Amino acid sequence: MPRIGLVDWRRRDDFAPLMLVMCEEKNRLVRSLGEVAKVLVVGWPTDDGKEYIAAVKACLDAIQGDIPANTARAALIRAAEEAGMRVVTGVH
Repeated sequence: MPRIGLVDWRRRDDFAPLMLVMCEEKNRLVRSLGEVAKVLVVGWPTDDGKEYIAAVKACLDAIQGDIPANTARAALIRAAEEAGMRVVTGVH
């Protein structure tokens, strides 16, 4: 796969926002690759699971420019579903 180039991981225009419903009283709005990284490393309820590990790798790959941001977003959604979280997405 051709390298996309280093990505500004705080940039929001190439990332469709989503809301993670982490528990009844805690929701997390994710709008950029930087926010994906933060929620996976700091705010995730567990540090294992096949989809979780895949999401961490996809996030790093997207930040490095090896894959598009929407691929990392899709990996985050799968990891959230694996962890039993609801995901609310909007139209980008």
